[in-house]
Amino acid sequence: MQRINRLFLTLAATILLGLSAAAKDYTIALSCDPDGATVTLNGVPVSPTTPALIEVPGKQAQKTMMFHFTKEGYKSKTITVTFTKKQLKSNPVVYCTLEKDGSAATAGDPTVTVAQASQRVDRNNAGKTDMEKAIIRWYFDSDPRGARVFYRVISSVPAEVKNTNETYLTTTPIEETRGFNIPGLTYDNSRDVTIEIKVSKRGFEDQVKRFNVRQALDQQEISGFFEMVAKEISEGE
Repeated sequence: MQRINRLFLTLAATILLGLSAAAKDYTIALSCDPDGATVTLNGVPVSPTTPALIEVPGKQAQKTMMFHFTKEGYKSKTITVTFTKKQLKSNPVVYCTLEKDGSAATAGDPTVTVAQASQRVDRNNAGKTDMEKAIIRWYFDSDPRGARVFYRVISSVPAEVKNTNETYLTTTPIEETRGFNIPGLTYDNSRDVTIEIKVSKRGFEDQVKRFNVRQALDQQEISGFFEMVAKEISEGE
């Protein structure tokens, strides 16, 4: 009987420890240029202003998170991130740069017109679509700087838009403007296409972020800040 009780207590302690570990919160820093942005996480308000530190439950923190930054007088922006457990333990930063809102001057002049919503990017007729003509700001930075930046196309409609291999861009920081000359892309199917950005630096863990093309077209920007995490060195190294 005593042995059964000991086994029961051991099992109960294991379950409680497991629940405690699963319930662990992670601290994530929110930073924005300019300061003073309101932030939601997956549609739920998490901070009335930036900079800020927030606590995110472990189960949620280990999934893809969408942070939406808004500030009066500036264009809103959504940053989509997925952190590893190792990154979460180092209190990662979600960084956002907001641009002044010029909608009053550009109202009625959307990035992609309704008439071109279904027009497909075609290499044989290059540069003819609004998506290819659109000026999309690409901005990526890292700490430390000098990380190599790669991108690739990930499509959930491969019959229309094909997946691509990684393409090397340059090292961080990178800031440039470009349109989307992805063969087969239309504004209608752009919500099913993702740009994956990977940064790599010797001695640090690779980091990956993904950006929805429809969202990038609407916001006219793809941007992200990468807090590089040093690789752990084993005793044998």
